[in-house]
Amino acid sequence: MTDIDQQFAQAQTDVTQLPERPGNLTLLRLYALFKQGSSGDVSGNKPGLTDIVGK
Repeated sequence: MTDIDQQFAQAQTDVTQLPERPGNLTLLRLYALFKQGSSGDVSGNKPGLTDIVGK
């Protein structure tokens, strides 16, 4: 495991052990960073203009 992988795993552990639950906007940002770090860039087609749920 590389150093960056260890830091990512440590950050995941740290987030689960926060003393209080962060606000929704912070949780959304943490989730976005987690997905970017674990899955990489977005793949697939962009949802259509009328696809409200997909956007």
